[in-house]
Amino acid sequence: MPDNSIFETKDKRIKEAVCIDTKRIFDSCVSKDCLEDLRVTFFSRSQRLIDEAVTVKTRDCTIEEVSIDVEEVPFNRGFYSVDITFYFKLCFDTYAAPCTTPQVAVGFAQFNKKCILYGSDGNVKVFVSNPSCEAIDCPESPQYTNPVAKVQAVDPVILATEVRDCCDCNVCLCTSFPQSILKSVEDTIPSCGASKAVLVTLGLFSIVQMERDAQILIPAYDYCLPDRECNCNTSNPCETFQSIDFPVEEFFPVDRENGCSCCEAPEEKENCD
Repeated sequence: MPDNSIFETKDKRIKEAVCIDTKRIFDSCVSKDCLEDLRVTFFSRSQRLIDEAVTVKTRDCTIEEVSIDVEEVPFNRGFYSVDITFYFKLCFDTYAAPCTTPQVAVGFAQFNKKCILYGSDGNVKVFVSNPSCEAIDCPESPQYTNPVAKVQAVDPVILATEVRDCCDCNVCLCTSFPQSILKSVEDTIPSCGASKAVLVTLGLFSIVQMERDAQILIPAYDYCLPDRECNCNTSNPCETFQSIDFPVEEFFPVDRENGCSCCEAPEEKENCD
């Protein structure tokens, strides 16, 4: 039975101390990277649009995949190197002539970074019962308590786009990308003989964490029961819609100084001070 006395002096509402098996964050770091002049890879159709365009504008950029590789650092016990590769998908509006309808060109870029984090050490094998294999009496394969790297990132900010003439038009830019991010591309034929290259500068925010399975003792207050009833009234959708507040902040900008919308009455603005 866990000793509850360690929590009694701090909070009388604590029911008991319970032990949970969860992921513990042993180390983490925050990154703010400026990725200058990333070369964008296009396939044949998109590269043809870039070569024929007089103006190229970046529409958006998204993180499609992140490859993470964790390796133990030699002679530094408990520390691990994390090799991270970000794969970006970029969409460009290409204009073959002024005041014309743009054609969309899709390209890909990648960025590699490495960091070293502390992940503790342990060589325990974990065996878990598997109900699906009870008929043949085989346990699930063992899991090792190695640390796991976790990467959190938001879609990058597009800082600059530059189109340059290729210095060597006979060279193919053959950069490998995971097949999972190429499913949305109609044409995956490598582009050779490109006359123009697109370079982008991106701002990337990310958090890297090193996690490991651990048993942690925590205070338990009570079971977490929901404090509201489910709204299952779907018989009249118009009544349900009328109960939703009008999203004023979506239509009118918010004043940064006092946090009030520009459409509010003066007496309402005074309450925001």
